[in-house]
Amino acid sequence: MIIFYFLLFLVAFFYASVGHGGASGYLALMAIFSISPEVMKPTALLLNLFVSSVSFIQFYRGGHFNWKIFWPLALASIPMAFVGGLVHVDAYVYKKILGVLLLIPIIRFLFFGTIKVDKFNRPDLFLSLLIGAVIGLLSGLIGIGGGIILSPVLLLLHWTNMKQTAAISALFIFVNSLSGLVGQLTKGIQFSSDMYAYVAIAFVGGICGAYFGALRFNQAILKNVLAVVLAVAAFKLLFTQA
Repeated sequence: MIIFYFLLFLVAFFYASVGHGGASGYLALMAIFSISPEVMKPTALLLNLFVSSVSFIQFYRGGHFNWKIFWPLALASIPMAFVGGLVHVDAYVYKKILGVLLLIPIIRFLFFGTIKVDKFNRPDLFLSLLIGAVIGLLSGLIGIGGGIILSPVLLLLHWTNMKQTAAISALFIFVNSLSGLVGQLTKGIQFSSDMYAYVAIAFVGGICGAYFGALRFNQAILKNVLAVVLAVAAFKLLFTQA
């Protein structure tokens, strides 16, 4: 369990440093430690609330938040995250979907960590609503905030730079996690008996990551370590029965 707590801290630290809540990392850890999907989903969303809020404050204070880009994404994602939270997914299917989704942050960390956007494109309203709706549904369904999917999309569309992406993703994660969690609450949820410890460790990791990671810390080694953790979890979910 000490190893789990240590990795939980690292996940929260790194994800907060790039404007994410860390749900995909938390889910990966819980998958490796064979925690049931019924506990995984609400736990990841709850931890997201604490870490993403800390991360958002850090980047907002830096003047990187863009409300005009954020609001149509959130407008579509919030109700869809609630709907996703209402949907019950068979444990086997859940693990396979999660295994595929974990490949996204692996690619994100290894290949989209240093994208520089010098020329911006004007965001399209319809496309923003569509992106928000799709990511929101997945957020509530699987138990993620959606930032790990949104970030590379924003960068590839040249709507934001790295720091703007981090600020928008952090608040996007918060509202989706809250909406998805409310959806799950309507049908009853389960938390681990160690939830208070999870929250405390993730919160401290998020504070440290938001402050040090974004400004002072060389993230290359930690990024590669987390990519390995995610890859192990994805392999376990996709190719084993555990």
